[in-house]
Amino acid sequence: MYFNSNIRLMRKRRGRTQDEVAFALNMKRPTLSGYENGVAQPGVQQLIAYSEYFGISIDTLIKVDLSKLRESELRQLESGFDVFVKGSKLRILTTTVDSANNENIELVTEKAKAGYTRGFADPEFVRNLPVFQLPFLSPERKYRTFQISGDSMLPIPDGAWITGEFVQDWSTLKNGEACIVLTLDEGIVFKIIETRIREEGKINLISLNFIYKPYELAVIEIREIWRFIHYISDELPSGEISPANLASTLNQLKQDVALIRNQLIKHDN
Repeated sequence: MYFNSNIRLMRKRRGRTQDEVAFALNMKRPTLSGYENGVAQPGVQQLIAYSEYFGISIDTLIKVDLSKLRESELRQLESGFDVFVKGSKLRILTTTVDSANNENIELVTEKAKAGYTRGFADPEFVRNLPVFQLPFLSPERKYRTFQISGDSMLPIPDGAWITGEFVQDWSTLKNGEACIVLTLDEGIVFKIIETRIREEGKINLISLNFIYKPYELAVIEIREIWRFIHYISDELPSGEISPANLASTLNQLKQDVALIRNQLIKHDN
């Protein structure tokens, strides 16, 4: 448990004395000092009070060693973007709507990808992205479209537009799903995922192009995950395609067709 060191670290980052924090939390300074020194254990009400004061989840205050985080990660945490709860924390997404209050599909072009890595939580940045609508997608879900680059996901070609559904609860991810994953270090990547979130707090990222080796990513490095819905491209797949990749592509196309059919049926009803 890292509670005592975490609350001491966050207090000092705010430039607050023990007396000031004790007053704000309506507790005695020796009690607060005992928590920070690890000689006393807080109850549920005290945990809630600290969580609300710092704007950090109880789970993060207890389980994550905040002293090991990079400065950029600490700033994200202090701004209210807590991504360190594994699987079930509510993730708030910056989004836009049209004049009828319908969710837009924002478009993140290749040129905008670097800016998106820094501005994904900035309402002003997201508001300036191009937007469009696709009537066959569910109005109850949130979608965003990203332009990918490179050949790691062939037969999906370089420059294709990938539409993804925002994944709020990462525990719902399934092995073999294709996802857009956003990290502060690597930016936007499009990969097949193998989830180990519950067991190890990690996911494996796998390319469809076998020449690229899989690699793992810790949950604390991830900012957003978007589940693959479909892609748009003006190029036909080219080159040699392995039977495994072809089978995967055909299976995904079947799912896409089924999704569109279901949406059309719902629309007609």
